[in-house]
Amino acid sequence: MIPFQKVKDIIVQHDNLEKELSTGSIEPKLFAKKSKEYANLGNIISIAREYVNFDSLKKDLQQILDDKNNDLEIIELAKKDLNEMEAKKKVYENKLKIFLLPKDEDDDKNAIVEIRAGTGGLEASLFCADLFKMYEKVCSKKKWQLELINISKSEAGGFKEVIFSVNGSNIYSYLKYESGVHRVQRIPETETQGRVHTSAATVAVLPEAEEIDIQIKDTDLRIDVFRAGGPGGQSVNTTDSAVRITHIPSGVVVSQQDEKSQHKNKAKALKILRSRVYEAEKRKKDQERSSNRRNQIGSGDRSERIRTYNFPQGRVTDHRINLTLHKLDEFLSGEVHNEMNDELRLKDQNLKLENLK
Repeated sequence: MIPFQKVKDIIVQHDNLEKELSTGSIEPKLFAKKSKEYANLGNIISIAREYVNFDSLKKDLQQILDDKNNDLEIIELAKKDLNEMEAKKKVYENKLKIFLLPKDEDDDKNAIVEIRAGTGGLEASLFCADLFKMYEKVCSKKKWQLELINISKSEAGGFKEVIFSVNGSNIYSYLKYESGVHRVQRIPETETQGRVHTSAATVAVLPEAEEIDIQIKDTDLRIDVFRAGGPGGQSVNTTDSAVRITHIPSGVVVSQQDEKSQHKNKAKALKILRSRVYEAEKRKKDQERSSNRRNQIGSGDRSERIRTYNFPQGRVTDHRINLTLHKLDEFLSGEVHNEMNDELRLKDQNLKLENLK
């Protein structure tokens, strides 16, 4: 049964926003947000209005059916209307349930993805590079724009760390399910006895925060400049172009040295820093607000082992939904990545529906 009061709340919220927006007195920063909320409610408002009137209409039709003085033709029409209304009510109920699911306000944002080699030494860094190539292919197939922000290379062509942004439509809603520990099982090229080694990489997917999402004061930042060089720099600079920014209240530190321009390095570092601070604040609020956070797929817990890539058996397993695809090569090439993501979204939706009271 759908929470009736929640449906009534949709109507009240829609009407209040309509009045508020028509006054033209909303400050510009809030206008865009409230307009978006109003448009979103506009997708369901007609269904909500009909749904709250179903009981009243049903009562009227039932009175016609119970009135013995009515002729058969009127009674048959009332029966037909009642059956159609009951069928429509079920359809509307399902649509309202989906609409009332807890929304992640960041789903329509772009994302910043950070991949770091974990346990496993050189093999972990090679796996880190494999994951980056996989996301490159996924983005290419979806025509999303991927921009490299920072890269720290290891020996033999692997990555110790790689950070990139992804721009497009509803990026975070798709990529958020990639946050966590990715484990690989395979025989390294350096292994002479054919033993399978296990190593790991950590993926963190952050919603890209805009200035409107979080206010960071200049006085809360400490900015240090230094000479770039060593692992990570795409070129060794002879000027103080590398930038390290510390957000004093949270202790978040971001260093950036890939660009030859100090200005560009600072812009990239601020982009990462804003998203990390925003994510930390969001996580804190989620934990305070909801005890059901653990009952949700895609909670973004970086310490959670989410997936295993087993090369000898040619399979990839997602442990959150116990789904195994024996299509490892296709998965790494981005071909069947959607298949896994669709199942994760479905499971997430079902969990939220179960918790909808």
